[in-house]
Amino acid sequence: MIEHQRQQAGHVDEARRRKVGIVGFIVGFVAALAFFAFFPGLPHVIDWGAILVSLAAGLLVRWGCQSWVVRAAGRPDSD
Repeated sequence: MIEHQRQQAGHVDEARRRKVGIVGFIVGFVAALAFFAFFPGLPHVIDWGAILVSLAAGLLVRWGCQSWVVRAAGRPDSD
């Protein structure tokens, strides 16, 4: 019974971590694209370099959000 509850808690934690990671990636990606599109002084062109940097920014924010959720849960990171 206790093992089953631990497994369910683990699934809930994993689902929350996954959702936070997805939202973090989207926010980081969109924020970086918005920076390249609207920041004064830049050529206001979204090229492949801006897309790659935005993907990297999204991945970095995703990693940070997932680490934050794991640390808040009080268990060591499994990645």
